[in-house]
Order: sequence, then C-alpha cells, then structure tokens
Amino acid sequence: MEQNEPLRVIVSGGGTGGHIFPAVSIANAIKKQHPEAEILFVGALGRMEMQRVPAAGYKIEGLPVRGLVRPLWNPKNIGVMMDFWKSKKLVKNIIRTFKPHVAVGVGGYASAPTLNAAYSLGVPCLIQEQNSYAGVTNKSLAKKARKVCVAYSGMERFFPADKIIMTGNPVRQNLLDAKVSREEARKSFGLDPDKRTVLIIGGSLGAKTVNDSVLGHLENIRQSDVQFIWQTGKYYSSSIAEALSKEDAVSNLKVLDFISNMDNAYAAADVVVSRAGASSISELCLLGKPCILVPSPNVAEDHQTKNAMALSTKGAAILVKDADARESLISTALSTIADDAKLASLSENVKKLAFHNSADVIAEEVYKLAKEYANK
Repeated sequence: MEQNEPLRVIVSGGGTGGHIFPAVSIANAIKKQHPEAEILFVGALGRMEMQRVPAAGYKIEGLPVRGLVRPLWNPKNIGVMMDFWKSKKLVKNIIRTFKPHVAVGVGGYASAPTLNAAYSLGVPCLIQEQNSYAGVTNKSLAKKARKVCVAYSGMERFFPADKIIMTGNPVRQNLLDAKVSREEARKSFGLDPDKRTVLIIGGSLGAKTVNDSVLGHLENIRQSDVQFIWQTGKYYSSSIAEALSKEDAVSNLKVLDFISNMDNAYAAADVVVSRAGASSISELCLLGKPCILVPSPNVAEDHQTKNAMALSTKGAAILVKDADARESLISTALSTIADDAKLASLSENVKKLAFHNSADVIAEEVYKLAKEYANK
C-alpha cells in the first residue's frame, strides 16, 4: 500500500442472513485492523442486504441481478441473463470509480457479476464459502479467485487445493462478547431462572416444518417440566397466534416472532433446535451448545443436510430429518434435555469443531492480497 493511501475493499454478496452476517463481520475485522480502510458493499436490489448493510454502518450499491429460474431452459432466464450483463457493466463502473485493491465475495446473486468484473479489471478476488457443499456462485468463481476461505474439510471437491484456506465462518461478534448468566438470560424472557430451557429457531423468516412440529405437540410441552423459547419467524407469526388462540394456554412456552437479542436466547438455552444454515452452525460450535438440527430441504444442492451431517457424524449434533420432524422433533428435544450425559458429550464435541477469530484471519488474507496488488 502506498504511504497514506487507504486500503479499499469491495465486499459483495447477500440474499440471506447467512451471507450477510459473515460479510459484515469480515468488514468489521478489516476496519478493526485498518481503521482508515474504505469498504464498499455491492448487493442485489430488493434483497435483504440493501437494508442490513447500511444498518451496520457501511455504504452499499445495488445491482439488478437475480437468480436463474428452474428449469434452466425457462424463457424467463433470457431476462435474468440480460440483468446479469447489465449488472456486470454497472459494477465495472463502480470498480473504476472506487478503485478497490481487492474484492471479496461471500456468495449470493451479487457476488457473480461483481467478482467477474473485478477479475476482468485485474483486481484480486477472495471468496468465502460458508457451507460444506459449495454454492453455485462460488463454484463458478473458483478459477478467478486467488484465495478461497472455507469452514469445512474436503472442499478440494469444489476448489483448487492450493487456493483453500481453512478459516471457519465469521459470526456475530455480540454473541461471543455476551456476559449474561443463564439465569439472567431466562429472566429476560420472563421464564423461570432454574428450569431447563429449549430454544427453537427457524431463521428470521421462520420454518414451517419446525413450527408445525411445535403446534402438533403443545400437550407434550404443557405436561413437561421444561420451558421453551420459540421463534416462529415473522412470516408465520399471525397464523400461529391464531392457532394458539384456539388452544389452552401453554405457560411454559414463550412465543416470539423474532428474537433481536440472540445472545440472551443462546445463553438461556440448554438445547437449541435449529435449521442447519452455516452461520447458525458456526455460532452453535463457538458457544458449545447442544443442538438438534433440522436441515431445510428447500436449499440448493441440499447443502443444509450436508452441513448437519458434518456435525452429527462426529457426535456433535442430533440430526432430525425435515420429513420426520412433525412426528419426532419435540420428543427428541425432551429426551435430550433430560439426559445429562448426552448434553455433556454434545457440548464437548461441538466445541471441538469451532473456529476462533475467523473474521480476523480472513481480514488478514484480504490485506495480503491488497498489499500485493498495490505494490505492483
């Protein structure tokens, strides 16, 4: 880097919290290491990152890029490809104006045109793959990236081995900095501080199967000596409120459409029931939380099942298939939380899979590429 010239980084990707949280964590780590750094995000118009990134304090440019329609021969894909080329042209102008030293892609629609454009203009690229099964965008960018930061072993199936760096997934920093006790966390939800607690989360929008599993077993929950925190997701909150209004009250079930203070929710829980997104798994590993994973079947290449199996085969999580959840999820949660030896072994095994300081390690790799580029 020339003297007094700030480090300039483009970060691209998004679409889901699972892409956005790591992207913002990487940006925060770069700013921590290089306070003078200028960071510009590039996202997809109309997607979640256009709100979440500015809320985290960063500028973002939006592209009209969107995903391919299945099957691939659908005529609508002509418009999708036109938007891709339009996005690539737009992002080339953004790159020429911003003059980044490096481009970082985290997966999601906007990553493809951004990193393609950066590569064509000679800007070095780094990609971060969160899942154990690489996404389509990142696989397509593998040849153009100089470094590929991954969270699981065996990723040579998708990326050149000499480019891979095992870093783990960056997670939300506030979860690791939380100092609240288990008892205080339970009280913050209006729960009994001394009762064992199950936390059920289906992502910010919710998960229908997980929600149906709870609704179908309210009597089991009511009769147990366990308390539950249930995040329904905003999409399902009104239909669930209506269903619950027709039932007798369940005093040991705390129902929320969205949990903003996840640090308290995790601290309160003895067992976490979750989908198997990469960010959620990384958080559970770092916090050492016994977990029951219900992989979503509605994701590309069924990557959540592969994520969950990477833990369950090592005794670090219990896997309940989506198709079995309505029948067995609540009974599995109740039997697990009552088994002290099982809780201890799950916690011990899941901690072994945690990566610490992932965002800092990735930020260092970003800086190395930028410095090399600037020194040319």
